[in-house]
Amino acid sequence: MIVKLQCYCLSECDEVEMSSWEQRRDYLTQVALRSLRGHKTFDLCRSHLVQVSQISKGTIYNHFTTEADLIVAVASAQYDEWLCAAKQDALRYPDPFSRFLYHHCYRLHQVLSQQRFVIERIMPNQTLLFEATESCRQRFEKICDEYTQWNRNTISEVGDIPGFNRTELVMDYLRGAMINSDDSNRQANDIQLYCQFSYALTQLMGHSDKRIPTEGVFANWLSNLPSGAAELSAA
Repeated sequence: MIVKLQCYCLSECDEVEMSSWEQRRDYLTQVALRSLRGHKTFDLCRSHLVQVSQISKGTIYNHFTTEADLIVAVASAQYDEWLCAAKQDALRYPDPFSRFLYHHCYRLHQVLSQQRFVIERIMPNQTLLFEATESCRQRFEKICDEYTQWNRNTISEVGDIPGFNRTELVMDYLRGAMINSDDSNRQANDIQLYCQFSYALTQLMGHSDKRIPTEGVFANWLSNLPSGAAELSAA
């Protein structure tokens, strides 16, 4: 498979600002995420990252000792972004049901509008985590656990329904829905998609009595989101 590469060069100012190990790691993972846009497989390796980042091979290989480290670091960055958004959503949506639906609808919108690589295609993955260095693995596991706990707590706030592990059901569905929507090239402005997505989440949480947002409400929500195309072209 041919990997199309686009260079993301550093200015002198960027070099000064990224003096720390963590800042450079974060920069490299963001370059990797941008390079993976539109891809259905994680076909980016460390040698590709050398080309697109314009940072030396030695520096990149110091940050990512193995190929697994690169994948796990990218996954950590993605999960961390979701976790930060979840914390903001806790303030934006006092009602836990609305908070949960809109949080994941926004995640779906980002995948489609920005052609983001769906990291759930490969992570969590115990084989990759085993191959990653300890620090990289521990960072991912910490962020992943926190994000899973946020989902579990929010589902519990909506209302616990006995009989099934609702969090496991929902997380499995979310993974499949993100991948399937990406594979079928669904449109980010497809109102019916968010209605169907929210309906499925509501059923899996065991709350068929709750009313999901109407098409009109979703249309208004979409109109107030930043343009995915604008974000993509500006990146």
